[in-house]
Amino acid sequence: MKQAELALTKAWQNQSPALKLLSPLSALYGAVSQVRKSMYANGVLSVYHAPVPVLIIGNITVGGSGKTPLIIALVEYLLTQGVNVGVISRGYGGDSSQMPCLVQTGSTPAQVGDEPCLIVQSIHQKGLFVPMAVGANRQAVIELLLSAYPDIRLIISDDGLQHYALHRDVEWIVVDGQRGFGNGKLMPQGFLREPISRLDGASVIYHDKDSTKYAPDTPLMHLAPTALVPLVPTAKHPPKAGDTVYAVSGIGYPKRFFDTLTQLGYQLIEKPFGDHHAFSIDELQALPDLPIIITAKDAVKIRELQRVFTDAVFERIWVLPVEAKLSDSVYQMVDTLIDEFHLI
Repeated sequence: MKQAELALTKAWQNQSPALKLLSPLSALYGAVSQVRKSMYANGVLSVYHAPVPVLIIGNITVGGSGKTPLIIALVEYLLTQGVNVGVISRGYGGDSSQMPCLVQTGSTPAQVGDEPCLIVQSIHQKGLFVPMAVGANRQAVIELLLSAYPDIRLIISDDGLQHYALHRDVEWIVVDGQRGFGNGKLMPQGFLREPISRLDGASVIYHDKDSTKYAPDTPLMHLAPTALVPLVPTAKHPPKAGDTVYAVSGIGYPKRFFDTLTQLGYQLIEKPFGDHHAFSIDELQALPDLPIIITAKDAVKIRELQRVFTDAVFERIWVLPVEAKLSDSVYQMVDTLIDEFHLI
């Protein structure tokens, strides 16, 4: 299954002509999605309205758009402004039989998913705390979160743009300005979850470091890498520019990670895995001798592996954290949100 996912991702990236063979499936996907959306809009299917405002941050494409680092940056800003904010997520990759459940700083990816772990741990590392809960049933998740933390004034939904069973007071759509929309087709012929027309009238944040392509007041973000962090305290000397490294990635759009490492001067041996990949010790041991650089999202899973196995390979693993850098227009959107819903 993961190999098929990687093959499809590569075909999207290269805009392979063979994708045309999938056009009937894309037409079916689009028709079913539209019917389902209409059933929620027309009251055929029920929509849950949370007792506090809900901000959904999602995208219309498959693969990473920088959404999770954006949420981390927004949560940090809101907390420092005095807003009692909580976060919800589906918890993909976690133990659905135990959901809904709260995410703690000691939660594992096997319990709640890798992205929820990354969000809560990243906020904790900044000396802050954000309540978070996960589960496929967003109503149950929100009710659990509010029962545990009744002072929450705003809920941010990590993804869920296409989860129309949940009423949203505000939607922010993240668009990768560098990756674009590929061939502009719906899944599986292309990597669109919804048509590009979904952006009409929406609040869009463009993920692109090149701000010259946009009007001055366009909401923009980009990811800035920080210094390498060793996976374990006993790690050897960090790799430096010019060194050959294994670039190991289990994220939705690994090309961005690889491009960042190349820009930092590393010579790469690329090792992409499927999004949310559960790494095994054998996969890491199959990467001999050279330093290994991973993403922060993958680090939350590989650290759990390191707690189970004692192996020298962990001393060669380095994490490349990234931080979302937001334009003034994005912060103005947040401030408007605070004022509109009287969050302070």
